[in-house]
Formats: sequence, structure tokens, C-alpha cells
Amino acid sequence: MAQVYQDKYLDPEVVEKTRALELFVRGAVEGGEIGSHRSTLHGLSTEFTHHRPYAAGDEVKHVDWKVYARTGRYHIKQFEAETNFDAHFLFDASSSMHFGSEGMSKMEYSKHLAAVLAHLIVRQGDSVGLAVFDNALRDSVRSRGSVGVIRDICTLLHRTEGEPRTNVGGILDRFAASLRRRGFVMLFSDLFDNEESFIDGINNLHFKGQHVVVFHVLDPYEIHFPYDGTVRFNGLEGEAALKLQPDRLRADYLDELRQIQEKFRTACLAVQADYVVVDTSRSVPEVLIEYLNGRKLMSRGR
Repeated sequence: MAQVYQDKYLDPEVVEKTRALELFVRGAVEGGEIGSHRSTLHGLSTEFTHHRPYAAGDEVKHVDWKVYARTGRYHIKQFEAETNFDAHFLFDASSSMHFGSEGMSKMEYSKHLAAVLAHLIVRQGDSVGLAVFDNALRDSVRSRGSVGVIRDICTLLHRTEGEPRTNVGGILDRFAASLRRRGFVMLFSDLFDNEESFIDGINNLHFKGQHVVVFHVLDPYEIHFPYDGTVRFNGLEGEAALKLQPDRLRADYLDELRQIQEKFRTACLAVQADYVVVDTSRSVPEVLIEYLNGRKLMSRGR
């Protein structure tokens, strides 16, 4: 069944479109590129952790021939010194993430986005884990670099349902306190929470040596507010329903959204965090290609 969930979130066409992408580092993690600067200490005073499938460019001397004799497949021995970083995914499972005007909800879209990123990270030889939260941390998959972690992440994503409220800032603070190693923290959320608390949270992660990536996931109706006539808006996190005329509110709403996004962008820039607005009407490959290619250009310019 775990393989079914992996197939659900890792569409072969999407995997193929993102295969050539590389993740780049700016500042928080030592080195220049994620997954492309393995230690030269293969097997020397290092602890074996797991195998990973052979990939083009791997040195033949690191192939585990005993595994090949048993399975007929090439696998590379991976040691602790090879793993450049841990990526920790924080996934917002609050009820507001269930909203979707058409096609996928924000939550379902974020599940596909997280699965593809996890696949990229493991393919490049690094470790990834997942923690699901609403107003508290609910469930998690320990950070690992084995292929099996992708199945575990996809299984947990499949099980994840919405809870009434979120506490993004508080979760970031508690998560920062639990981290012992420098790496990446990638947040998938619509950020419907206290703005100052969220900013304090990313600051704390930065001071703990984490490079933060914020995927601010929004539905196109939240981005453009194209409603007409009289509309009843139902609160997704316990708020009372409101009957409104969007034409009268559109300009103020869009201005407020712009100010919030600019506030988040400025706060992220101050700690060299990435702030990515994700429009769920765009394809996952399109979003990732634009984001990762943009990071590549900025990395070269530093």
C-alpha cells in the first residue's frame, strides 16, 4: 500500500520534468550545492548509514558488490560523512489548507510539492524528514537518506487531514529548539496565523543554523479575489460565516495581501531565507523549475 501512496504523489511525468533540477545552498549550510559535494572520506573513520541506488556519475569503487550479487542492482554505500545536510519538512495540516476553488486544494497540492522535493533531495544523496502540524506537532517521519523514506513520507502525507487551527510561529519555535545539526527547514503553509509570531519563528530557525525555505501556498481565488455578486464566506478555522459583496472589498483585500507578502518577503530576506509564493493553479514542475533556477542564478551572483 505504501507504494500506492508514493505513486499517487510522484507522477512519473512530474519526476521526469524535475529530474535535472539541483538544489542550491545560500549561507546556512556549508558548501555550494546540495547533494553535489560529497565528502572524500568514503568509509574512512565514518559510520555506514544506508545504501542508495547507483546514479550516473557515482564512482564504481563505492558500489556494494555484495548487494549487487543478491539483488542484481547497483547500490552505493553511504556513510555519515557523505550526508551533507538534513532537510526537515514542516507541513501545515490546519483546516484552511483544505480550501480549493478548483482542482487541488492547497493541502493536496502541498503534498505533491513536498513529495517531489523529497525525491529530489534523496536522489542527490541527502536526508529528508517530515513533521505534520496544526496547533501542535502531530506526526513525523525521521530524517533519513534511504529510498524508503520517500515511501514513509508519502504514506504520512496520505494520512494527513485538516485540523481546526494552526500555530505556525509556535511550531517553528519548538522545532528550532529540537534541532542539533545545521540543515534546511522547508515550510509548506498558507500562513494564516499571527504574522509577528511567524517572523519570530523563522528568525529562531536562522539563529539555530537552519536555512529556511517558506512555501506560501495560496489558491488563485485567494491571490486574485475574483468573486462577484453577494458571496457567503465560511470560516475554515472556526470563524463565523460572513455574507459580503466582494466588489466593494477587492481593492482593499488585494492591497492587504500585497502588504502581508511584502512583510514576509522582507523578513525572510533579512535572514537569507527563501520566500516562495505558490499559486496552486500552476503545475508543480513549473513552480519548482522557476524557484530552483532562480536560486541557482542568485547563488552564482553571491
